[in-house]
Amino acid sequence: MCDMEQTLLLNASYEPLRIVHWQKAITLWCQGKVEVISVYDREIRAVSFTMRLPSVIRLLRYVRVKRRLDYVPFSRANIYARDEYTCQYCGEPFPMTELTFDHVVPVAQGGRKDWENIVTCCITCNREKGGRTPAEAGLRLIRAPRRPVSTPAIRITIGLRNAPDSWRDYLYWHIELDDS
Repeated sequence: MCDMEQTLLLNASYEPLRIVHWQKAITLWCQGKVEVISVYDREIRAVSFTMRLPSVIRLLRYVRVKRRLDYVPFSRANIYARDEYTCQYCGEPFPMTELTFDHVVPVAQGGRKDWENIVTCCITCNREKGGRTPAEAGLRLIRAPRRPVSTPAIRITIGLRNAPDSWRDYLYWHIELDDS
């Protein structure tokens, strides 16, 4: 989807909820459920009206969003967040691009892909450990891997390299944007 085909949907409280296709945004507007906050330059024409494509829309009624903070999805990003972007063997912090994850007990030795067997690891330590256990490789874990009790960091990643400028006022500090 190109940038102009996407519309940022805000709750009545101006909290970002999701990204919808412009056609869904127009449908919500026609149903009287949203107000248009910002528009793109591109226009669409209907039989009885012409309007610019909505860039940001806001629900007129507040929608309560249920968020389970006790459930943390098993993902690479959440493993890095749990381990604070620090190699669990050498203890050095790294940017996410220089990290990988490591099976404490290698898969070849029966290790599973779960919270209790995966740790954040730098590339150097991962190569040194290879397909061995930490003990076999002469390495020690800084801390034993565990399932997090709550989300270590909440991140909403927008599926665009650069969010439209009209969205930036509504995207808060907890939303990660790629400024490249």
